[in-house]
Amino acid sequence: MNGVCRRPSRVCGHGVALSSRLVAWCLAMLVGPAVADPNGGAALWERLQGERLQIHGFASLTGVKTSANRFFGDSQDGSLDFAEVALNASYQLNPRILFSGQVLARFAGDMSDGTPALDFGLIDLTLVESARQRLGVRLGRLKNPLGLYNETRDVPFTRPSIFLPQVIYFDKVRNLLLSTDGMMIYGDFYTEHGNVSATLTGGQAVVDQNVEWTLLGDDFGGRMRPRGVSWVGSLWYASPQERLRLGLSGVVQSFSYQPAPVADFEAGRMVVRYLILSAQYNTEHWTLSSEYGRLPLKYQDFGEFFPYRKLHGVGYYLQGTYRLRPTVGLVLRYEEGFADRNDQDGTNASALLGGAVPPYDYFAKIWTLGVRWDLNPNLMLRLDYERHQGTYSLATRENDPADLAKDWDLVALQLAVRF
Repeated sequence: MNGVCRRPSRVCGHGVALSSRLVAWCLAMLVGPAVADPNGGAALWERLQGERLQIHGFASLTGVKTSANRFFGDSQDGSLDFAEVALNASYQLNPRILFSGQVLARFAGDMSDGTPALDFGLIDLTLVESARQRLGVRLGRLKNPLGLYNETRDVPFTRPSIFLPQVIYFDKVRNLLLSTDGMMIYGDFYTEHGNVSATLTGGQAVVDQNVEWTLLGDDFGGRMRPRGVSWVGSLWYASPQERLRLGLSGVVQSFSYQPAPVADFEAGRMVVRYLILSAQYNTEHWTLSSEYGRLPLKYQDFGEFFPYRKLHGVGYYLQGTYRLRPTVGLVLRYEEGFADRNDQDGTNASALLGGAVPPYDYFAKIWTLGVRWDLNPNLMLRLDYERHQGTYSLATRENDPADLAKDWDLVALQLAVRF
């Protein structure tokens, strides 16, 4: 996804207040006994919860330094504006009914100010369960089962690197892809040749201001809303012992945009169809992963001054993780993404805007090298280096197109705790 109607706009980086960044550290202090003494911390939480009730949480603080461009705050000067604090709980009412939810406070530069929000909150009803199959329904705010990582993308311990591949898992429209308010039908089928899982979700997409910034290229003062039903589906196969996982997942969403009284274009509609092909192979020490995404965007009724009608975005990555020992791991990844597969160097898109947006804002080629160290089961330290060509992964909300640099580097250091 990319801002398709970008115009130069002065971005003033306010960063995140010191008090907001301290929230992550306050939670780290609260779970200090669990970090220093996992057994003692576990005993504490066992007293607070029973067999039916489970309470967990996590916190992370990330420092980001870039050679150019802004990524989660004023990263050129070094930024601590990326932090996450979450609390989740589940309650097993009976063998067939489960309640589950998570509240997350997320600080992400100019894109998120740390206001606590419901990440997901649902009731899970198991309708049929046997040794061969499980069928059920979930109702509420549901995580979208897109790709290998979307359902668990919030938890730092489950990500392969500090930041997920941005050409597949777009942080600039994170909430749009993260969850849906509605109903999911799911089925798991177990055979001697492996397991097959399928889901189908219908409901309303979760739209925030970042979606407008990304799909329209700026904040035009109007309002974007979901239009009709958003559909999300997935089909997965896992071999015995889950050495091999293959998946097909996708989403179809439609939006309407009502501009402000004085606007640059007319009220319009957008249709997003996102399809992801996923593959992963696991051994004792290696995990090899790859995903390919296709993202056609269709714009209708925005008037003659809106420059685009259709874009065919694509992206893919190849990734390998290696476990040197149970507590230390390495990751190496290469990814490419293009706002339009028919204009991979971005020259046509840039020309439509008279060169106000550089061609390299419509593509990204990224190398990532990272190391993970689990100091104990509750405390993790990560260090990543990324080499970027192009700025397709960057958020319009944080960057002025006139100031973008084509080639840039990113270094990130993250400390995460969980309980």
